[in-house]
Amino acid sequence: MALARKHKKHRHEEHIDESWLIPYADLLTLLLALFIVLFASSTVDVQKLENLSVVFNEIFDGGMGVMENPSPAPLPIPEAPNESDQESSAFIEDQKSLEEIQKRVDEYIAVNELESQLATELTDEGLLLTIRDSVLFDPGSANIKTEYSQIAAEIATLLEFDPPRSIIVTGHTDNIPMNTSEFASNWELSVMRAVNFLKMVVENPDLNPLLFSAKGYGEFKPIASNDTAEGRAQNRRVEVLIQPLVMKDGTESNTN
Repeated sequence: MALARKHKKHRHEEHIDESWLIPYADLLTLLLALFIVLFASSTVDVQKLENLSVVFNEIFDGGMGVMENPSPAPLPIPEAPNESDQESSAFIEDQKSLEEIQKRVDEYIAVNELESQLATELTDEGLLLTIRDSVLFDPGSANIKTEYSQIAAEIATLLEFDPPRSIIVTGHTDNIPMNTSEFASNWELSVMRAVNFLKMVVENPDLNPLLFSAKGYGEFKPIASNDTAEGRAQNRRVEVLIQPLVMKDGTESNTN
């Protein structure tokens, strides 16, 4: 009987309570997490980080370690529309509109066989229509010839735009001195030619006179040599500048 009790007591002593291992493992996990946080907050050495990742993987039986899991790639942030691109686009569209206007004017010139008297050119300042003075004026005069007043009216129709554009009419002469009772200089002659042509154009009720202006440069902006009769004839001219709505930098024209 005593032996039986002794044997029973021995079996009871062999049973060991292992419940303490669970909180101990949790404690190790918390310490490991604390270590990782402290490590991450310090200056990171790439090589040390890789070595530490290998150690952690070995501790956890070769499973994927915390350090081994790559961070998710950041989502691409959509780029905001480039302001300069928008400005460039507006300028390009306006240039296309000027090209369409040029085509209409060139068609008018061709139909009326005025190639030797009228010409167009798309410049940085806008669309330039050049009119030889012989089409509109007698030598030394600023009065538009009656027989050519219809051309001025037809040109006025070509200047109807939607939206409207600013127009600058400029007079030019050759370098032959001008000194008459009516005009003391080529400067005055060029200004009055521009003004008289402008006045006839804005008789068109569909045009806004506030968008028109006149200038005169006399002989000071020649486009050909004044040493020949042909060159002087080219310099005697009236120019009609159709200005852009949008400048090259994308800003609206301050002339509108």
